Amino acid sequence: MDHPPISYRFRGFLPVVIDVETGGFNSGTDALLEVAAVTLTMDDDGQLMPFETICHSVLPFEGANIEQAALDITGIDLNNPYRMALEEDEALRQIFLPIRNAVKESHCSRAVMVAHNAHFDLGFINAAVERTGIKRNPFHPFSCFDTATLGGLAYGQTVLAKACEAAEIEFSNSQAHSAAYDAEKTAELFCGIVNRWKDLGGWR
Repeated sequence: MDHPPISYRFRGFLPVVIDVETGGFNSGTDALLEVAAVTLTMDDDGQLMPFETICHSVLPFEGANIEQAALDITGIDLNNPYRMALEEDEALRQIFLPIRNAVKESHCSRAVMVAHNAHFDLGFINAAVERTGIKRNPFHPFSCFDTATLGGLAYGQTVLAKACEAAEIEFSNSQAHSAAYDAEKTAELFCGIVNRWKDLGGWR
């Protein structure tokens, strides 16, 4: 059986885009409030594209710190009855299950995180995994693709909105700082950079 082309492109790792919204900058003490994932696929011509978006609001873990300044930026209302937030372990399990399925279906060995300022998101995911005791984290524990770095290389822009603008990707500042929206725009940016590199004569 032939393996999908994406299984060869990243040394057997499946890139999965993640965005988190949090109660601050410290992954050990501050709440994880939203998490979104975008899985990727590749067509027979080697063009990478977004496939599926999964997003969940998350209940702050017991004793979590939440800075009002962070809520002001994200616009998250913790008391909104329509927020439908899940406990942290359940939110992660519901995010991880389709990622593990995508890894299996693509004949890859593991997921590798793609994010904008990726070590921030990876740190919060790893901290939440440790808190909840989840045994099957699909992500590589420290390797990642950072679209802030890649955006700087490809377009001379490290801010997500500016990099998207340079890449001619529509970006709404009013919708930014939603985990799902930012993950989808990060996915578009990452796919665009990978595809542009291929079109310029890079990996085939």
